Amino acid sequence: MRLSELTGKEILLKTGQKNTHISGLTADSRIVKPGYLFAALPGQTKDGRSFIKEALNRGASAFLVPLGTRLPLVAKKVPVIGVPNPRRSLAFFASRFYKLQPQIAAAVTGTNGKTSVAWFTYQIWKKLGHASATMGTLGTIKTTSGNCSGTKLTTADPVTLHKKLKTFVKFGINRVVLEASSHGLEQSRLDGVKFLAAAFTNISHDHLDYHRTMKGYRSAKLRLFETVLPKNSTAVLNADSKDYQIFQNVCRERGLNIISYGRAANEIRIQQIKPEGNGQRLWLSSFGKQYELYLKLPGEFQIYNALTALGLCIACGDKADDAITVFPKLESPPGRLELISQLANGASIYIDYAHTPDALSSLLSALRPRTPGELKVVFGCGGNRDRHKRPKMGYIAQNLADEIIITDDNPRAESPAKIRKEILSACPKGIEIDDRADAIKYAISKLSKNDVLVVTGKGHEKEQIIGDRVLPFDDAAIIRGHVQHHKEDVL
Repeated sequence: MRLSELTGKEILLKTGQKNTHISGLTADSRIVKPGYLFAALPGQTKDGRSFIKEALNRGASAFLVPLGTRLPLVAKKVPVIGVPNPRRSLAFFASRFYKLQPQIAAAVTGTNGKTSVAWFTYQIWKKLGHASATMGTLGTIKTTSGNCSGTKLTTADPVTLHKKLKTFVKFGINRVVLEASSHGLEQSRLDGVKFLAAAFTNISHDHLDYHRTMKGYRSAKLRLFETVLPKNSTAVLNADSKDYQIFQNVCRERGLNIISYGRAANEIRIQQIKPEGNGQRLWLSSFGKQYELYLKLPGEFQIYNALTALGLCIACGDKADDAITVFPKLESPPGRLELISQLANGASIYIDYAHTPDALSSLLSALRPRTPGELKVVFGCGGNRDRHKRPKMGYIAQNLADEIIITDDNPRAESPAKIRKEILSACPKGIEIDDRADAIKYAISKLSKNDVLVVTGKGHEKEQIIGDRVLPFDDAAIIRGHVQHHKEDVL
């Protein structure tokens, strides 16, 4: 591809540079090949501009840099594109370079629920016969294989993303749903994707180590509706969120169609939710039509996530009746309030990804009415992340659980003991066990008749980050192994 085709009309190039051939894009100097455009992006820990010489030595044909960047003399003969927001330009370059995208694309943002919404949307599409895919925290899942694979990032970098979108088209996939993280939105990773619809779930305390304030965090989420989502597309909004009015106003100003969901919604209204067996019965009004459904999903928050997915499916062209017909067949995604084992004494053991105060509160509140005995929880907090949520999560556990075991959860470069201490400062009845496997085994050994134990924070993850080491670790495998060893598993 010629550089002029890649950059489009908004970027002016010097005479003779527009015909430069570009064979690939990257922001990682280590994978630059001859003919590549190297995007030298400033980051939190490293500045891509420090690797311009390396990229040049590897054969880079052009550079994308922040406006005003001073280049080494060896780079003077290579085309350089200086722009105010190189991350956003890279996203549009990637869109033009790979060209192909599925006909229908949807996105979901929010503190909690993104993975479940994407999973449910994918499930509904799949059961309705659509060739579809989802990308996010669980990796990449598509109807052509059904297997999870790919990036560990909730929202992939734009080059990886657009390369995947092109691959989807080649596999015959015509629908995709993407998780839109606040980091990904602020860093313009999703710009250039032609979305038909986007959803907002909720906002609560998270990622303030990066965004600094709740206002900054909210602003990152709002970008999906202010900038990324094209005009005349549809926004699916949680009417019961305290931030609903803010998102609704932004969407109205841009002329977006709005589908609201929740108890206060107009379009998809929850009339009643009643726990029943291992699931819930839902009475629902969808665009004025009444439905009574049974869903095999524990937890009221999963009803909200399923309805978010319903809104996205309707916004993308499916009939409400068809999508709702699929609801009784929906299954929770891996690691989201997933039942791992039941003991001979009737005790149940779950895992969940909950790693924010709001998610932990929703999780424990959902399990309480399903707990004839005591409700017990094992959790920790990640290192090098928002410290302010640690005592908040301790306080929530103190008030909503009967027994709490505080342990380690990806301490990274921080002192694990310090992290546990900050949680325990608001959780005096918490029991401290540093080794996560030992904490899980101890909690299982203390389960009495009809107790419920939930191990939170990692969900589907299969590794533990301690210092600079990434070690294999799987909550579900630890649980199954310990239960099987003690011959109490009846599942």
